[in-house]
Amino acid sequence: MIRALPRAAALTRAKPVLILSPASRYIMSTLRTRPAIHPTTLSRRAFSETTSLWNSGKSDDSDDSNNNASPKDKPGVKEGRSEPAEADNEAETQSKDEDAIETKSDDKVADDSTSAKETKVVRKRGPRKSQQMESSDAAEGESGAKEAESGKGAKDESKSRESGAASSATLAASSRKIMPEFPSSVPNGMSKIGNGVPDEIPELMALPIVSRPLFPGFYKAVVLHDERHIEAVKELVRRGHPYIGVFLNREASPATEAIMHDDEIYHNGVLAQITSIFPQTDIKDANQKEGLTIVLYPHRRIQVEKVFIAKDEDNEKVSDADSAEVTSFDVIPEDVSDEAPMAFLRNKVTMVHVVNRPDDPVDKNEPTIRAVVSEIVSLLKEISAMNPLFRDQITAFTLSLASGNVFDEPVRLSDFAAAVSAGDSVELQELIDTRDVGERLKKGLVLLKKELMNAKLQAKINKDVESKLQKRQREYYLMEQMRGIRRELGLESDGKDKLVEKFKERAEKLSMPSAAQRVFDEELNKLMNLEPSASEFNVTRNYLDWITQIPWGLKSTENYSIKHATQVLEDDHYGLKDVKDRILEFIAVGKLRGNVDGKILCFVGPPGVGKTSIGKSIARALNRQFQRFSVGGLTDVAEIKGHRRTYVGALPGRIIQSLKKCQTENPLILIDEVDKIGRGHQGDPASALLELLDPEQNHSFLDHYMDIPVDLSKVLFVCTANMTDTIPRPLLDRMEVIQVSGYIAEEKKAIASKYLAPQAREQSGLKDVDIDLTPEALDILIKSYCAESGVRNLKQQIEKVYRKAAFDIVKDLKEDSAAGELSLLTEEGKANADSPEKSSSEVLRVPYQVPDTVHVKVDPANLHNYVGPPIYVFDKLYDSEPPVGVVTGLAWTALGGDVMMIESVLEAPLSPSATASFKRTGMLGDVLKESTVIAYTFAKMYVATHFPENRFFDHARIHLHCPEGAVPKDGPSAGVTISTSLLSLALNRPVDPTFAMTGEITVTGRIRRIGGLREKCVAAKRDGATTIFFPKANMADWEALPANVREGLEGVPCVYYEDVFSRCFKDVTREEGSKVWLPTLGQPKIEDTNAPRSPGSGLGDLFPPLGGGVNEIHA
Repeated sequence: MIRALPRAAALTRAKPVLILSPASRYIMSTLRTRPAIHPTTLSRRAFSETTSLWNSGKSDDSDDSNNNASPKDKPGVKEGRSEPAEADNEAETQSKDEDAIETKSDDKVADDSTSAKETKVVRKRGPRKSQQMESSDAAEGESGAKEAESGKGAKDESKSRESGAASSATLAASSRKIMPEFPSSVPNGMSKIGNGVPDEIPELMALPIVSRPLFPGFYKAVVLHDERHIEAVKELVRRGHPYIGVFLNREASPATEAIMHDDEIYHNGVLAQITSIFPQTDIKDANQKEGLTIVLYPHRRIQVEKVFIAKDEDNEKVSDADSAEVTSFDVIPEDVSDEAPMAFLRNKVTMVHVVNRPDDPVDKNEPTIRAVVSEIVSLLKEISAMNPLFRDQITAFTLSLASGNVFDEPVRLSDFAAAVSAGDSVELQELIDTRDVGERLKKGLVLLKKELMNAKLQAKINKDVESKLQKRQREYYLMEQMRGIRRELGLESDGKDKLVEKFKERAEKLSMPSAAQRVFDEELNKLMNLEPSASEFNVTRNYLDWITQIPWGLKSTENYSIKHATQVLEDDHYGLKDVKDRILEFIAVGKLRGNVDGKILCFVGPPGVGKTSIGKSIARALNRQFQRFSVGGLTDVAEIKGHRRTYVGALPGRIIQSLKKCQTENPLILIDEVDKIGRGHQGDPASALLELLDPEQNHSFLDHYMDIPVDLSKVLFVCTANMTDTIPRPLLDRMEVIQVSGYIAEEKKAIASKYLAPQAREQSGLKDVDIDLTPEALDILIKSYCAESGVRNLKQQIEKVYRKAAFDIVKDLKEDSAAGELSLLTEEGKANADSPEKSSSEVLRVPYQVPDTVHVKVDPANLHNYVGPPIYVFDKLYDSEPPVGVVTGLAWTALGGDVMMIESVLEAPLSPSATASFKRTGMLGDVLKESTVIAYTFAKMYVATHFPENRFFDHARIHLHCPEGAVPKDGPSAGVTISTSLLSLALNRPVDPTFAMTGEITVTGRIRRIGGLREKCVAAKRDGATTIFFPKANMADWEALPANVREGLEGVPCVYYEDVFSRCFKDVTREEGSKVWLPTLGQPKIEDTNAPRSPGSGLGDLFPPLGGGVNEIHA
């Protein structure tokens, strides 16, 4: 711990002690090369020589040669003292006890400072010395110089000179300290107190600091970066007035060191003396300015009365724009007299007018004061017992007390409590603001209480950590001793030998290929030669563990019975006849060949149709082990092909892990969601699947971790996807795609009655309860709640019905009493009833027996009580005959087929003067937008060709809309439907609501092939359509539809649009179609055929140019 020499105690009647925060302590530890010395203990010679290092020849002192004068020749200066005569005379008036304390303290720091007898005293001129003093100093310097040249100095004086020179060299070489000195005389406007500290300094330079304020009597290191502040501090030191006002900044991280507004700082601060300055030499950032570290010693509290702003660098007053931001500042007038002691700093840095803020009188013998002081001392003892850092600071503080009794100096104790605490800035500033010493002691007590709590918490954490480490260390030593004893007694062989034996036993049960056997032998020999403590030992052990976990040569006996497979598929699935037939064909081929190797199946269909469960059924039919993993969102190739063994925590890929879990060479591995594989910076997993799913390559699949060929040709791979569009084409070519379409209402009803309802009933505990879910309620549940293609949501709704029924039954029976609950426990359950922490694998409860008198019936009338209001209330837009311009279209989605209505209306009434336009809405994609343009063009061409007198499209403002505008729509298959909607509007004839159509149309009216006909037909039948118009090119898809789907549907294959028009508008004649808008638009004008035709006239006028933006076409 660093503490000042006792000479500094005379300044405040108490010895100062350096109390540093952790950050300040770090700064001081890196900067100091010797203990900090109070300025009054240094000679003026050391101060003058060190100051010259900073001035670098710029100093205006012309009497440097006089600095070698001997203190004996100087009048008024005692030999061996570092103070001028005036200071020495005042120091002699102090008590002998203080001199004794000084002598004792001087002995303690004799190695770190120049002793009083060995110090040369050189009086440095003040800024305003009289002419008489200057002459006296010159004479003294001349006499001293002569004595130094003639060598007549005393022996101790030469030693003192050598010591002073060495001291200056040391300061210059190490951090280049400057130890300022008190002025020998008091400037105008100041009065002197003690040994040179003025009792009033009305004008000071203001220095803002952050984080925590300064407290009187405790040193603080501050780093300056502002050039003005640095120059001002150097100038203050050079002139011998090292006093500044230090105030806490209200902002934790201010943008600048300068004070820009009087509200930025707290107005209560301290008067601090600059005791040391250090250049900042450890600048690592090239953009960072060079700084200056100053060590401040606060003397007393002060309060700001007024703040004065400095001028800018050009010595001009702040502009009006700038002064508007700092309206509370007052610019120092130019006519103020420079006789003030700090006048040279005006207009350079921010100055403040301050007054002293003395403490309120305090009676140190007051019981309350003594009680709080006693409590603080007790807390300090507890904290010092836990924290060595506090112990050193408390020791230094105790030694610095002038009276030696802490109860006699409550003011110092309150400041010390604040200085050593880690409170926030607001709490610490409150102690600066508080004048009542008793209140300040209480606040300091609160801060020390917090420090004690933190110290206890740190001690507890350290104790817990040490106890855990000791426990682990003890367990480790005991285990090692136990192993050594058992090894000596022959009760246990070495762990490495046991591992080798285990791996050999595993390998004997496997039929490894030659390549795998060779690698196994090499790795086993490596393991035998490695020490268990080696890092490679664990890597080799894990690798051998994986090699022996792969089921080399182990197969499960397959079952190729067609009857057994048919029974399994019928038990697990309803319908899906084509899928079942394909699976049975696959099994039949396997029976004839003896294996089903080399086949990769891919089931494609909407969610909830049973693709994953079909894979499970195939595994059960073939008597193969089943393993599933999903590749949806997979972006790392290592998940498929494994990691390199060089990586920490490396593992084989998913395929090798599946073989380990199945323990057979011929499992059925289901790869789910192959259409949702991701792609990232770690590779393309879809490309990694090419080798895995290629029958020509997977017989020697090479995993990165295993690094040996693994035969996967006996594995049956089954993949699932919702669509094939996102599957890479090379990967899709390696798989045999089997479409799994959605279910119609009849199929859903059968599935619910045969599979879903019994399962949900048993899972809800209602297997033996009389509960009836009527077929009518099931129909409404399917139609109004589960209109999607799959049955997953239907299963959830049925489970919801049975759960609600179970709750109603238990609630009505009122069997929740303690006695009734206890009767349902077994004997073991009753024994564990009072001990919830105990657990058992045995059954602790018996099912509750519902009385036979309970009957529950779920019908359409009370279905909403179980599943809530219907979800698809408005599924069908028009329950009756739709209006003109509305046609039913069919769409394909990833969830299956769906119905898409196309609506066309007139925006404004037809009139001969109206201008035609075409607008489309409904969140349409680019392809669908092009389809609307093609359909609009074709409809105009068709009307112009078949109904030439119909001028509807010349004057109609048409708006075409696809409902459900929040759902994105795209694709070319809506062209036929849009054309029919526009022609329905042009002919003013509605279209039969039982008609549904799909197909891509060209501008000439030809209908082209589309996809997803199966799903679209299922959606049309679910919506109640009876006639479906589709391209004739899709006739094979129509014939491939199951009989139950085609039942009740009439398919109309179309080649040209005329095939559609002849069915939808069969009653419209040529004459009726031409005159439908004649009353509204009137007769068309008859043009003179002999007159010259203007550009764009004729039939071309029926095809207006496109324009008007993205979603609007103007004719």
